[in-house]
Amino acid sequence: MKRSLLMVLCLSVVSAFASIYDIEEFTATDAGSPDDYIVAEFGGELKVAPAEEVESLQSGRMVVRQKFEDPFGESETAYQLYQGGKGDVSSMTPMTAEGVDYSKLVKAKLYTRRGAAADKDVEKVYFDGKAVYAPGLSTAIVYIDGKAVELKGSAPAAEEEEEEESVAAAPAVPSSQAEECDEYDPDCEDEDDEDYSKYKTSAPIDDSDYTATDAARDVGDRFGIADEVRFWTAVGLSALAVTAAVIGIMQHSKANEAKDAYDNLKTLNAQILSACEGDSKCEEIMASQVRQDTWNLRDLQKRMDEDKKTQDSYTSARNIWLGVSAASIAGAVVLFVW
Repeated sequence: MKRSLLMVLCLSVVSAFASIYDIEEFTATDAGSPDDYIVAEFGGELKVAPAEEVESLQSGRMVVRQKFEDPFGESETAYQLYQGGKGDVSSMTPMTAEGVDYSKLVKAKLYTRRGAAADKDVEKVYFDGKAVYAPGLSTAIVYIDGKAVELKGSAPAAEEEEEEESVAAAPAVPSSQAEECDEYDPDCEDEDDEDYSKYKTSAPIDDSDYTATDAARDVGDRFGIADEVRFWTAVGLSALAVTAAVIGIMQHSKANEAKDAYDNLKTLNAQILSACEGDSKCEEIMASQVRQDTWNLRDLQKRMDEDKKTQDSYTSARNIWLGVSAASIAGAVVLFVW
């Protein structure tokens, strides 16, 4: 029973962590507006798209996931999916995550970097049924089942076409050219003797450029993970809260058992004393009973004292662990909201 309770609490914590990085429902009622990447087909507005249809989009179709956030914080942030024709996406990089169900990407919030706050997700995300797009991003982070997953991108379509054109435009050098040149002929220039100075950079390499880049990257490594540190600290505090709550419940149960034993002995003691009807000699005889197979009042009182101490010990432990649980929950909430 206790193990089942612990598992339920742990699963609840994991579910809570996952939900802050997922979009549970698409409830926004705002109109969908087309842009350069997605084209409206009827009436100048995009139509709402069901989430389950995004992964089976036909060629030439596009879905944009729009985030609507109230700048004054009076209403909750809402999301909606809109469908339209595929516009010019050549400036965006298609991003994919190997082994991840595409339908989960549709509901996973997209982040520019690992460790970003839960509410700092990208406002507009595009889907074509195969890849995920976001303006200006070639990599991104999503959280699938509570674990960080990196979306990696390939070169945009426009760059691939330019590379193919460059390869096609490169002139072929006839193999006979090398054979026509004689090493003693001053008028014949071999291709290998061509002056390659024009391909060299005009400015010398400055080591300080690399130093500045490394320094900037080091600053990012040191201070750019603050959000991630806060998040995982909150996760740890939440796990501690669950553990402390379970232990506190167990200590409470033990304290109740000790209290029941104490109350039973106290009742028995009262019954024995009442039998003497206030006779001091009777009470003294009952208290000093020396037979080995019977209990006397002194033994009974000692046992009561032990049960009372046990009850107090479990009660104190219960209060401590439940206090730790409450403090951990408060800390986790502060870190999640921060």
